[in-house]
Amino acid sequence: MQQKPQHDKQYKERKASPLLSFRSKLPALLKLMRVDRPIGILLLLWPTLGALWVASGGFPRLDLLLIFFLGTAVMRSAGCCINDFADANIDGSVARTENRPLATGALTRRDAVSAFVALSLIGFFLVLFTNRETIFLSFGAVVLVALYPFMKRITNLPQLVLGIAYSWGILMAFTAVGNDIPPAAYLLFIANCLWTVAYDTQYAMVDREYDLKIGVKSTAILFGDADRAMIGALQGLVLLAWWLAGTQFELGTGYYLGVGVAALLFVYHQFLIRDRLPEPCFKAFLHNNWVGVAVFAGVVLGV
Repeated sequence: MQQKPQHDKQYKERKASPLLSFRSKLPALLKLMRVDRPIGILLLLWPTLGALWVASGGFPRLDLLLIFFLGTAVMRSAGCCINDFADANIDGSVARTENRPLATGALTRRDAVSAFVALSLIGFFLVLFTNRETIFLSFGAVVLVALYPFMKRITNLPQLVLGIAYSWGILMAFTAVGNDIPPAAYLLFIANCLWTVAYDTQYAMVDREYDLKIGVKSTAILFGDADRAMIGALQGLVLLAWWLAGTQFELGTGYYLGVGVAALLFVYHQFLIRDRLPEPCFKAFLHNNWVGVAVFAGVVLGV
């Protein structure tokens, strides 16, 4: 009987190294995916779930609820990975981002790309349980997620690209439920695009001083001294689009109460950004989570 060859210590170490490497990098990978900062997931989740409720005319199918809940979290994390890949050479120059894993050297750009691909594949796997129309739209979602970080070097409107990316799930929710996109759904899509531009401009106001030095473009730089007025105008258009969507989908009083609460929160955000100081601007950005909660609650009550 032939004896099995004995593996030497060096071979065992080589076999174990990928697993050991992954385990050692796991905390940094979770930080790369912003697991410790769920605000991006929440800002993406509320409008997507709201669209799912509207498209379903009430509580959606549990399988679709799970798919969109997990898919939102996965694709937002994927976006963070490709964002840090694109910004690897500049994050160290910005106070807010200097401790990100690629900036500190805890991870490499290859790690970031690998994580992006892995998460995107997980997202695509989830979409396979929907229908052909939604699967087709999912390719656009991946392109938008990958495109946004590089727009900061090309155009002063990267927030608009982010807005389209953050609103894409609204269209996918409608196709997942009804196989098509009703015209009124585009009002929700437009509202969310404009809302994203507004709150991400608040976010960009935090980094404006650094962005000007390193050549990163943003709507905060484009708007300049008109930033607060432009954010206010965008917020007004968002409220108008939400109101029109409510009339088109014949939503009830509860929905308009939610939109009314969102309007009051927008006023509060204007108060926070009045002096353009970084910390209050960041607080205003974070506070947009409650705008999403208010409108989503309104949708649930109004359908």
